[in-house]
Amino acid sequence: MHLPAPPPPRATVPPPAPEVLIPRHILGEPPPWGQPCHALSGHSLGTTWSALCHARPGLPLTRLRQALQAELDRVDEEMSTWRADSHLGRFNRAAPGSRHRLPSGFAQVLDAALQVARASGGAFDPCAGALVAHWGFGPGPDRRTAAYQAPGFEAPTAPQDGANALPPPQTATWDALAWDRREGRLTQPGGVRLDLCAIAKGHAVDRLSACLLAHGCPDHLVEVGGELRGEGLKPTGQPWWVDLEPPDTRLDPAQLPWAATRLALHGLAVATSGDYRRAYLDAQGRRRSHTLDPRHGQPIAHGVASVTVVHREALWADGWSTALLVQGPQEGQALARRHGLAARWLLRPDAPGTPWRCVESPAWQDLKS
Repeated sequence: MHLPAPPPPRATVPPPAPEVLIPRHILGEPPPWGQPCHALSGHSLGTTWSALCHARPGLPLTRLRQALQAELDRVDEEMSTWRADSHLGRFNRAAPGSRHRLPSGFAQVLDAALQVARASGGAFDPCAGALVAHWGFGPGPDRRTAAYQAPGFEAPTAPQDGANALPPPQTATWDALAWDRREGRLTQPGGVRLDLCAIAKGHAVDRLSACLLAHGCPDHLVEVGGELRGEGLKPTGQPWWVDLEPPDTRLDPAQLPWAATRLALHGLAVATSGDYRRAYLDAQGRRRSHTLDPRHGQPIAHGVASVTVVHREALWADGWSTALLVQGPQEGQALARRHGLAARWLLRPDAPGTPWRCVESPAWQDLKS
């Protein structure tokens, strides 16, 4: 008996080599050769955090980890929408006309949020808390899971769905806030519900970096919920290399129109905003993204899967990536050019069988080596 000949090997197309993004200048002295790299981690802000650092000899790592955890816990106490006792929660429940002195971190984040809101024409709006709750992406009854995950949740209908549609709540927008930057005081005009989730995580990353620097650890990589910042070098003289994940890990890299991307985080931070992490299907089977356009009161539906921004500070990378995601590639590209933002948009196929698309800002292309 003769066995059938094996089929010829199937031709495969190897994925392209990774694109490398690197700052123009790699400065500073690396830590001493052989100095160990310590890994620290924990939980806060409803997610995980981690840090890699080269600590000076004799620095107690337990004390360092406690200091990092305390920084994040302070961010949570100041700006969490999931805690009724946070400074933000108390402001949201405050009486109209009341004035509130904000903690310094809260004030810094709010000030940046208002700048992004102004520059983006309201595509980013720190006053969108009521809208977030309307679509079920705020805290649920147990304050541990989102409202849309609670039993019995019914998704609101969009205005274009018919006469019985539920309109989004009419609330004050970012330009109604009376923010005294010099005094650090914010006035509650009445009914405003702040939500800083789209920028506070980046601030938390920066707080970890500043804490490590204050403890004599200038060479480090920190991460909170997938947003990263790298400072200094490794003992080899190499920067901190990170790989940017695709919006769908099930995709075949060989079929994508962009190469895998490797980024040198040396005095840089990176944040990605996407519509693929949190979403639900409404009663009609339509996908509702947690990324909302405050200008129209609706989830985004323009086909952008994610926007990644590289910036000096994670605070700004976080805020800008959200604004650019909401705006979409056409409007967002103009904003990125005006502000010199290094940004990349990944767009879903327009129809089955058509390819994904990738759009890059000039500043992003400048990072390519």
